[in-house]
Amino acid sequence: MLADALQRTGIDVLITREPGGSLGAETIRDLVLRGDPDTWDATSEALLMVAARRDHLVRAIRPALQAGRWVVCDRFADSTLAYQGYGRGVPLEMLRELHRFICDGIHPDLTLILDLPVETGLARAAERTRFERMGGDFHERMRRGFLEIAKLAPERCAVIDATGDVATVARAVSAAVRDRLKIAL
Repeated sequence: MLADALQRTGIDVLITREPGGSLGAETIRDLVLRGDPDTWDATSEALLMVAARRDHLVRAIRPALQAGRWVVCDRFADSTLAYQGYGRGVPLEMLRELHRFICDGIHPDLTLILDLPVETGLARAAERTRFERMGGDFHERMRRGFLEIAKLAPERCAVIDATGDVATVARAVSAAVRDRLKIAL
């Protein structure tokens, strides 16, 4: 919905996701999201996410930015910090260093964190990946991690109350983008 709103204003938008968004990253996505929750240890999982991100950056995000396009990406480096760092215990500074290494200075201008109680989020999850089966404690740590990330980077992150219906959440997202990026939506 955000990408559609941006496109209606004349902004050329690449809509993408992580893990995924490029051929190599989609292959890694299949590896990481399927199987049992204990298929990968936390460090291996984090390294796979970072490898997928690098391929995505090189093959999709960087070319789009170089062409003057906006990129709307469902998840990015903060998700790895929240899932594998806060959620699974991989040292945060190691993850940050990996991202400094692979991102070549590319980082989001704005990160929208859609926040809602864990039970509600799990009930709404359309796709049942191995992450949804990791249990409530993992998801609580991950949620707290996302909120901590937003607290540490308030100039870049906007926390959106996602407990409302789709239209209400979409209006909140549009307002955050309009206010933070100074564009008319």
